[in-house]
Amino acid sequence: MELEAEFTSEPFRGEGAPPEHAVRARDAADAAGLDTDFGPLGTLARGTADELFAALPSIARAALEGGATRVTLQLRRTDDSDTVPAVELNSALSRLISDVERELGSKLRDLDRPEKQRAVRLLRERGAFNLRKSVSAVAEELGVTRFTVYNYLNREAD
Repeated sequence: MELEAEFTSEPFRGEGAPPEHAVRARDAADAAGLDTDFGPLGTLARGTADELFAALPSIARAALEGGATRVTLQLRRTDDSDTVPAVELNSALSRLISDVERELGSKLRDLDRPEKQRAVRLLRERGAFNLRKSVSAVAEELGVTRFTVYNYLNREAD
């Protein structure tokens, strides 16, 4: 079984370098051999159920020892397409996504990470993220979390 864990640690910090507790949690996930996406609002870690379950205590401990006052975790299966709810997109966003899928030659969900980052960049350039609830909808289409979409958007801003 393949899983992804989305974890956030608080307190959040706005501008500047990420807080120590967030960095330590990400480093613990990396040390466990998990595939991670790190961003200002949270970290996404992917791996097998065994890998992820084994790593979760060290991730939580690292965040708390780094100064976190709260660690929030969400787990999601990624190996079962029936677990992903369908998204109703507004027509403008749906058209933008269809255009990007045609341009990239594949459904957003089927792209690898660099291609997903490129898709987010293209959607941003075309104004998709000016539409209400677009980040959540694009995340569903990509098969990632909204935190991952924000991470991709923040990479573009740097």
